[in-house]
Amino acid sequence: MTKARAITTKSVEAMKPDPEKRIEVPDPALKGLYLVIQASGAKSWALRYRFAGKPKKLTLGKWPLMGVADARAAASEAIDEVELGRDPSAAKKATKAAKLEAQLSERDKVKTLLTQYAKRHLSSLKSGDTVKRELDRFVGEAWGGRDIHEIQKRDVIDLLDEIADSGRVVTANRVRAYLNKFLNWCVERDILSSSPATGVKPVAKEKSRERVLSDDEVRWFWRACDDLGFPWGPVGKVLLLTGQRLGEVVGMSDSEVSGDLWQMEASRTKNGRAHDVPLSKPVRKVLAGVERIADAKGRVQFIFTTTGETPLSGFHKGRNHIADRMVLIASEEAGEPVEIPHWTFHDLRRTAATGMARLGIPVRVTEAVLNHVSGTGGGIVAVYQRHDFADEKRRALDAWAGLVSEIESGKADNVVRLTAGEGR
Repeated sequence: MTKARAITTKSVEAMKPDPEKRIEVPDPALKGLYLVIQASGAKSWALRYRFAGKPKKLTLGKWPLMGVADARAAASEAIDEVELGRDPSAAKKATKAAKLEAQLSERDKVKTLLTQYAKRHLSSLKSGDTVKRELDRFVGEAWGGRDIHEIQKRDVIDLLDEIADSGRVVTANRVRAYLNKFLNWCVERDILSSSPATGVKPVAKEKSRERVLSDDEVRWFWRACDDLGFPWGPVGKVLLLTGQRLGEVVGMSDSEVSGDLWQMEASRTKNGRAHDVPLSKPVRKVLAGVERIADAKGRVQFIFTTTGETPLSGFHKGRNHIADRMVLIASEEAGEPVEIPHWTFHDLRRTAATGMARLGIPVRVTEAVLNHVSGTGGGIVAVYQRHDFADEKRRALDAWAGLVSEIESGKADNVVRLTAGEGR
């Protein structure tokens, strides 16, 4: 060991390493404190002491982050611990182990892995935002704080059953599919040895939905939207009047609207096809009545938002707000409790399509309105017929808006069908 010398900041800076060995320079001001100089030139502070009859060493910190005065203070605190019968080296190791364990635990929490999954996989998918929203909404909400290794097959089944028991069988099946892929991703990254969702079957066989709101239900729906106001009232009305998908409507922005035309880029639609939606007067009135909310930078990104930063969410709760108000309105009208069969926001799209059929609008025009590529609008027709039915779509949506107005006012018996020439 090098002969002790007075240790000061200046002397520490001047000390040179020995390229062949480590050097320990004792501090004459405090017994047991050493400046350790590695062959690489790195310098640090250490305390040598005895505990329970055995020699011990405690690393205090690195120079120059820990100066001379701080090193002496840290060494003094450690010596006090020894005199009180506590081993500072053992305490440091225990603290370090606990910190490492906490880090490892956080790394394997479901919420942490969901974030990584969204970043490394979902971000590259067109449907990524939808999948992330549903995983966060159900899986993150239920298991977010749990270690992924604690999740068992029974947990998966219980989660899906809970969703299905709330009347959302289709949603339960979708969550099962999303969860399967997430857990398989965990297996691929060696986080799990096997997926706890393996062998879990769909909650129930899905039936093709045929739910269409009756005229009374449309009237109650419209009144409920009036009563509730922003945000679900305007959203519900635009969904019914345009027949567009929920995600497309809540993601609507003023930049997409030019006069009486709503233009969506291909990236905004489910089928990846750019889509123009003529806006009837009632729709324009609804949109004009929505107060815009800006984000932190003063930008208005979305029409339907409560934060200014992201589109409206919480669709299940929003639907329930409208449905509950519909029951209240219907029961008040009847003077007795009225039960309304379950409906979804997607059923409003089907209701609009059915309403247009009721008006005598050709199926091809209705499919053009809905941006739906199937049936008469698929196959050869979709490839070779480039006419987008712009005028027909406008007439169809204006007629549908007129019918909704008639229904809302109780005059729907006087439905005027479009002539064959108007529908072509």
